[in-house]
Amino acid sequence: MNGAGTIYALATASGRAGVAVIRISGDQAGNAVRSITGKDQLPAARRAVLSGFFDPISGEELDRGLVLWFPGPQSFTGEDVAELHGHGGPAVITAVLAALGQIPGCRMAQAGEFTRRAFQNGKMDLTQAEGLADLIAAETEAQRRQAQRQMDGALGRLYEGWRGDLIGSLAYLEADIDFPDEDLPGELLARQRPVLRSLADTISAHLDDGHRGERLREGCHMVILGAPNVGKSSLLNALARRDAAIVSSQAGTTRDVIEVHLNLGGYPVILVDTAGLRDSDDLVEAEGVRRALARSEGADLKIVLYDSADTPDPGAEVLQLAGDDGILVASKADLGAGVPQAGQAPQVGISVSTKTGQGLDELEARLEVEAGILMAGHGAPGLTRLRHRENLENCRDALLRGLNESDGELVAEDVRLAARHLGSITGRVDVEDILDVVFGDFCIGK
Repeated sequence: MNGAGTIYALATASGRAGVAVIRISGDQAGNAVRSITGKDQLPAARRAVLSGFFDPISGEELDRGLVLWFPGPQSFTGEDVAELHGHGGPAVITAVLAALGQIPGCRMAQAGEFTRRAFQNGKMDLTQAEGLADLIAAETEAQRRQAQRQMDGALGRLYEGWRGDLIGSLAYLEADIDFPDEDLPGELLARQRPVLRSLADTISAHLDDGHRGERLREGCHMVILGAPNVGKSSLLNALARRDAAIVSSQAGTTRDVIEVHLNLGGYPVILVDTAGLRDSDDLVEAEGVRRALARSEGADLKIVLYDSADTPDPGAEVLQLAGDDGILVASKADLGAGVPQAGQAPQVGISVSTKTGQGLDELEARLEVEAGILMAGHGAPGLTRLRHRENLENCRDALLRGLNESDGELVAEDVRLAARHLGSITGRVDVEDILDVVFGDFCIGK
């Protein structure tokens, strides 16, 4: 990504709107404001000023709106930033953007470039930048809360705190290696082992979170399973409150995976309809069954249906499919008397009818509870991305490897690697921090 120049871009969604905001950032932002407004003086910092927007070449008035000026470093990017709040018509936006393109040193921003500059200028760490992206993309209340917490720096502060502990331990280990003639406390390596062990255990506990943060960010997968014609597609449509899947009395209608996105109690859920499970000579249907079984293997929750109009007993095969944590559902309750009983499966069953609506509220409430169990946070900020998890696993593994070493230099190298992996999460990897602690704590060279 080219980081040079002053950048500008539409900061609000494209299309017709009452107001559009165009953001400018860089050392030529002030000149851009003067050129576009035709005024020699910049507005007072952080105060909205009414102004015309003019073509800097022809002088033609393009729009009239508000100008805001945010001198660096007290701005989103840390650079001089300006915002033009004008009318949100496509022609107006195009004209103002074209006018900015005529100003020397200004260019259109690339995707994510404003946030990247904010990171590069120390206004946020990488986890906060990711939190901002998640906040913009959030579709449910729980996603918004998680993204807001991450954007506020909760995750970054947690990891930077661990990294600070590692840097402190490394400073002692490095001092013991590099300055053996100084008057330093004895047995520095032995003193640091409990500290490193405690941190490794803490990171392991943090990793053992059931992937709650990742589920919340991406959506929890709930898969509907069962034999053909038990009402899987009807249940999907009822929960989605729209006709997302084709419903037919002909067996084997659903031959591929169908997904709908739901908001259950503020939690994002991806509800998946699958092909009816049975042996078939039809190659397409057989492929659908294979995909259904594959999705069930990776599902966060299985919803297993059986036809209560056909039999009140779910049968051993259905119970086995539900497993230890699936939800057993007796469908077509308006036609049959079958109600799954407590003890038939670990999850007490629910009897539903998509025709009359019987049991649907109960089932939806159960799914909300299960979504909360799978995604609700428990104190510490949750992991939200695979790169966080991989770096934390590498950090923990480096610590465990170092704890098994007897040579101080090898231990120090593993601790250094562990700290680097933590720094990679937030984007802050600086060996100078180690030197600051060494000289500050031990006054070497006094």
